[in-house]
Amino acid sequence: MKPSIPHRFPAAFLTAFLCLICAISHGAAEGQSPNKTEGAPAGAASKNAEKTPAVSSAVSKATTSDADSTKRNPTAKTVRLLTIGNSFSANATRYLGDLAKAGGNVLIHRPIVVGGASLELHAGRMLANEKDPQDKAGLYTNGRGLKEQLQFDKWDFVTIQQASLKSHDLATYQPFATQLRDSIRQNAPQAELLLHETWAYRVDDPRFTQPSGKAGEPKTQQEMYQGLNAACAAVAKDLGVRRLPVGAAFFLADTDAQWGFRPDAQFDPQTAQAAALPKETHSLHKGWNWKAQKDGTQTLGMDGHHANVAGEYLGACVWYEVLFGESAVGNTFVPPRVEPTYARFLQETAHRAAAQNSPPKK
Repeated sequence: MKPSIPHRFPAAFLTAFLCLICAISHGAAEGQSPNKTEGAPAGAASKNAEKTPAVSSAVSKATTSDADSTKRNPTAKTVRLLTIGNSFSANATRYLGDLAKAGGNVLIHRPIVVGGASLELHAGRMLANEKDPQDKAGLYTNGRGLKEQLQFDKWDFVTIQQASLKSHDLATYQPFATQLRDSIRQNAPQAELLLHETWAYRVDDPRFTQPSGKAGEPKTQQEMYQGLNAACAAVAKDLGVRRLPVGAAFFLADTDAQWGFRPDAQFDPQTAQAAALPKETHSLHKGWNWKAQKDGTQTLGMDGHHANVAGEYLGACVWYEVLFGESAVGNTFVPPRVEPTYARFLQETAHRAAAQNSPPKK
């Protein structure tokens, strides 16, 4: 009788499996309810808003697709990503794992998400943790500081971003962006730091329709975009890093003659009856919605900040272009409720924004 030979698993499978086990044992990221407005003050986020989700779905997908991806695509890439952000980074990466899988690649993603978090908040936690690793002020809700998160894996990319309410104001980025860059270089020297350029609010957001009158506040979507685009370009140059130009992609799409969003002129939120909503064709933002109150009444609300499915897809296409160095145009993954021809437009817009604002690293 021939001696039995132990079964040998493919190395790629074992590597991905161990990544998943380690990630689960260490917890995941600091999370936020998707209904919370990203621009709200970070301190206002409740414990319910900062729940700890399971390890990013992209990690679990990577473990089941690593070997298969290599078979389908001999040049398959595995990207290890750590995002330091808020609900906008969660929006922009929601479909990133799906795009990677459809392209025959693998994404391993660990998100750090704090509702409304600014660069200042993340830098403050980092500094507090460096001063005293036991100080809760320096820890995220999974009980770990930024240093430990950076050293958790051999990340290929680490991203940072400014809170959307402050994104247009260059003065709010420093010294916090530099402080985070220095910590990333020290604790994850192999990783490329990227600056996530977030997007302007929808053209009919209350920030523009009911302006506060505060000095420096953008009065229109265009002003907000021009401010955040210029600020991100300046900070990226100062840090010596590339951008993830989601803001540029959003503005290109929103202002497109054929595919851009146009508010419904027939809809009046002051007189709208419960359940009545405007036409929001080609919106990239969540927009108008009715919410049931405890007393049984319905309240009309507006979220012109966060991305809807189309906006999340556009953002993910931009990230895919930059992280994997491949065009999103022609990728077979399209989310539910996104019409194929519109999806193609979003892919092409992401490709255009990435080519113009984030050329490949030399």
